[in-house]
Formats: sequence, structure tokens, C-alpha cells
Amino acid sequence: MGDRPPLQRMPNDLPGQSRPSDETLADARIRFLTSESVELTEVREPILNSWWRSRKADVPADRIEVPYVGEEHLDAVWVRNSRPLLNQLAEQLDGQPVSLILTDPTGVVLSQHTGDSDLHRHLERVHLIPGFSYGEQFVGTNGIGTALEDGQPRRVFGHEHYAEHLDNLACAGVPIHHPLSGKMIGAVDLTCWSRDASGLLIALARSAAEQIRQALLTTTSARELELFQAYLQACRRTGGIVMALADEMVMMNDYARQLLEPSDQAMLLGHTRELLAAGQRCSTNLVLPSGSRVRVHCRPLSGRGAGVLHVELVETDEEPGGATATLPMFLPGTVGSAPVWLRCCHEVDASYDAGEWLALVGEPGTGKTTLAQCVQQRRRPGERLRTLDAAQAGEPGWLDRVRRALDRPASALVIQHVDKLETATANALASTLGEIREQHRGQVPWVAVTLLPGADTQRNLSELLALVPRTVQVPPLRYHIEDLNQLVPFLLNKLSHGGQLTCSPSAMKLLMRATWPGNVTELYRMLREVVQHRRRTGEIRPGDLPANYHTVTRRALTHLESIERDAIVRSLHDADGNKSKAAKSLGMSRATIYRKIHDYGIVTANRSR
Repeated sequence: MGDRPPLQRMPNDLPGQSRPSDETLADARIRFLTSESVELTEVREPILNSWWRSRKADVPADRIEVPYVGEEHLDAVWVRNSRPLLNQLAEQLDGQPVSLILTDPTGVVLSQHTGDSDLHRHLERVHLIPGFSYGEQFVGTNGIGTALEDGQPRRVFGHEHYAEHLDNLACAGVPIHHPLSGKMIGAVDLTCWSRDASGLLIALARSAAEQIRQALLTTTSARELELFQAYLQACRRTGGIVMALADEMVMMNDYARQLLEPSDQAMLLGHTRELLAAGQRCSTNLVLPSGSRVRVHCRPLSGRGAGVLHVELVETDEEPGGATATLPMFLPGTVGSAPVWLRCCHEVDASYDAGEWLALVGEPGTGKTTLAQCVQQRRRPGERLRTLDAAQAGEPGWLDRVRRALDRPASALVIQHVDKLETATANALASTLGEIREQHRGQVPWVAVTLLPGADTQRNLSELLALVPRTVQVPPLRYHIEDLNQLVPFLLNKLSHGGQLTCSPSAMKLLMRATWPGNVTELYRMLREVVQHRRRTGEIRPGDLPANYHTVTRRALTHLESIERDAIVRSLHDADGNKSKAAKSLGMSRATIYRKIHDYGIVTANRSR
């Protein structure tokens, strides 16, 4: 089809407007999917726009592949506040072939009530149930994802759906905005059989969304009203960037959206929460992930953790005055710009600068020792950070090695795995470190210890940790998964020794879905395995990744299940995604391989059946 043709103005999603016939739509959809020309009068503009986005996102049209994100985060506050109204609406739908669905802003289904058992079973088969995401980037054109993508009501009937397994359904989705902040908090969707659909479906969905908005307004707390009034006053007084936050509610004016990158916004909000916790008016200077320098004026409100901030951009040649709390974009030897990671880097850097001994607490593989090494490299490039493993503390002369590592005032030492120490050994180490501190009163060497989460409460470590005034929590990779976009190129460059090996968007999408129990260490080992089996140039594709990264399984697999999953992934790769061929090569039926692909959460990258 080539470059996208200019679009003419076509009917939008208003009640009573006509739409192309089912036959016309079915034919136009097939021609679009086979890259043939489509007349502009055959498909409504919002649908054609969505088809193009779906094609660009490489959404499969012959099957439903929606990620399962779990059910532990489905209890949204606005859904709880709307529960009485939702119960009333659900009662009205009993016995009717209509489903009332609520989603979060990304399209993850939070709740679903269907008045007809046949329709409910079908929605289960296409995974339109709580815990699964119906974002447009996963399932293509649909009432939920397309409404959220466009930010306005959308109806998608029959063959207007991008995925063929949805063409017997009709759905109307309407975004829901918070009545005070205006922030999109989710969507309401009505879904029925396409044969039963009418133009009234979108009107009913609009009515449900408005009723939910009114219900939220009546449950708005005095604290939220105070925040909203303070935000409006700040917008009237200043002409710059204004943001306000309390609990899960965030408000920002157009200047903030236009002038600040999303990563800048996230970092500002994360840092502001810490400032608000102190409950005092303050001003500070920051360096944002984009490189912009800003001065932040924070004004807390009566409720703890709530407040308004005014942000001023600082010219690069201006020397910022007042209190400075510059957060580095990165430290030498590591990357990452997620707020939780930057905050961790800043805390370790501040501890080193102040000469405070600290405990680095985190899961295995999170980079505790690496973080200390990077701070040492930043602060004292010519000095070497020494490391000792407490697991070897039983060896003769181990405490003497501790003394030698800290024989100079400018020296620095990381003692790993102190949670493995027995009580007597831990106390002996504490005594040795106490003596060293006394010897270097004027300029004390820097010491950091690493341990697992929860180990800092162990009684056998009480004397040792009494010498450590600061504890820094190093976040697991799953808490700053967005940093994969920087970590993967960074590690590939090291592993390929400066080669031109990159990661394709489809492979990166699979990596983003992984839970990474081994954190950055697991990522490094996986990429090392990939690099060993291919040239140091080119692009890593999904087929290059180990089998377990092709799944989004919801449970731990047994050893036999892991073997079976890996065999299915290899067969699908060898068959270029053709499930029938893969099933035949494995000696199983097509129905069985479909069921196991679903059970194991295997993500297939090709469109072949």
C-alpha cells in the first residue's frame, strides 16, 4: 500500500451516523491486510487511522495475543469509589447479551460483568477478562484500546476490528477522566454481539462514563478539593510549570506537558514526594534526565504527602542559588534514568560525599557492588574500590585483609554478603571496623556493606550495622524496567567489544515483559549467551532469545514443563510461527499446541497459523 494516503473527513463516532456495510468492511479489511488499496469511503476515519497504527505496531491479525499482567493490581481506587453505581448498572444488564467492562488507562481490564453466559464464555476465549490488556498496541483496533489511544469515545463494530477473532463483536469505549484533575484514569466499554449492535451502544457507554464521573465527584475527599483549589491558584499566580500531587492524584498544566519530557515529569514527581514527606516549604535545584536544569519551589498542604510545586527552567550559564540537590543522570559505568534508580544513585553518592558508611540492601544481581564502584569512580577516579566477600570470613587472616584494605584515610571498601556472617564473626568484624574508625578520626575511610532485603533486621548483625548510619535500598530491575532501553545497548556494547549489535523492537518488547528474578546479572548473562551465538554486528531478533523469554507465564513451571515449553518455542521458531507445522513436528494436535501456548504464556512473533 506504500505511504499512507491523505484522509478525507468521514463520519465520526456519534449516535445515529451511518457506517459501511459488513460486506464492504470485510472486503476493505482483507485488502488492507494484503497491502491493497482501500477507498476512503469504505472505512471510517478513526478506524482507518487505528488500522494503520495496528500495522505499524506489528499486531497479528489472525489471532489474539494479549499480555496477562496479573490480578494483584486490579483494585483501582476509582473503581472502588464507583462500586455502588457499577452494581446498579450490572443489575440492569442481567440477562442481556451485553458486557460492562472497566479498564485502566493502558487498557488492562479491571472488571467485567456480562449478563449473558454465551457472550461471557466467548469473551473468556478472546481473553477480554480481568488481568489482560486490550491496549491497541496488543490487539489492534478495538473499542477499549482505540478509545484510549484517541482519547475520545470510539465504537468498533464487526469487521472494523483489526483482529479477525473479534469480528463477531461490537464494542463502544469511552475514556474516563478524573472530575478534578482531568487526568485519564481508565475507560468504560460496552461489548455485545455484532448482530445486536446499534448506534445507541456508544450513547449508552457515554452515559455510563458520565455517571461514573459524577459518582467520583461525590466521593471526592476534602483533601482532594483542597489540592485542586491550591493547584488552580498556583496556575493563576504563575505563568510557568505547575504540578500538584497527593496519593495517586497528579495534576499538571499544559506548560509541564509541553516543556518536560515524560522521564523528566516522572523524576520531578518522585523527588517531590520525598520533599513533601518533610512537610516544609522548600526550594531546590535539580538536573533532569533530559539534561535540563530546573529550580523547584515546593509548597506542602495540610495533608501529609500533598502539595503544589512551581518549576522554573534554569539557563545553562546561570549559577543556581539556594539549596542544591543535583541528581546525576548516570554514574560512570552504569546507566538508567528511572526515578527510583536515580534516587538510589543520589543516596549512595551523597553518602560517599559525606563520608558516611552505609548498607546497600537489595536482591541478588541488582548491582549493589557495581553502584558503589561507580560512585567511587565518580568521586575518586584514581582510587581503587576494594571488595571482600563475607562468605570467606572463615578463612585464616580474613580480618587482617580488612585492615589492609583500609590502611589509608582515602581508601574505600565494600564488604559483600554480610548477612552470611555468624554472630561471633559479625561482632569481630564490627570490633575491627570500630578500631579502624578510631585510628582515622580526622579522615575516615569509606565502608559499604551489602546484604539481602530483610537481613538488616537480623540480631546477629546488630553490632555491625550500628556502625552504618545509612541504609540504601537498591531497587530490583522489575521496579525500573523502563531502564532496559538503556541497559541493553550499554551491555551489548560491552559484550560485543564496541561492535554494532543492536536489539530489535520486537525482541525488546519480549524483554520488557520478563520479570527478571536475577535482575541485571540475569540480563547480562542472557545477553552474553546471545552474543556468543551470533556475530557482533546486526540485530537481535526474538528468535535469538532463550525460550523462557518468549513467555509471560503466570506461575512457576516444573522442570518437565520447562522442557516442554522450550521444545514448543523451538518448534515454533523452526516453523516460522506456523502452529500446525510446529504441532506436527512435536507429535501433538493443533488444539493441544494452542492450549499449551496459552498455558505457558508463549509469545509468538510471526503471523502464520
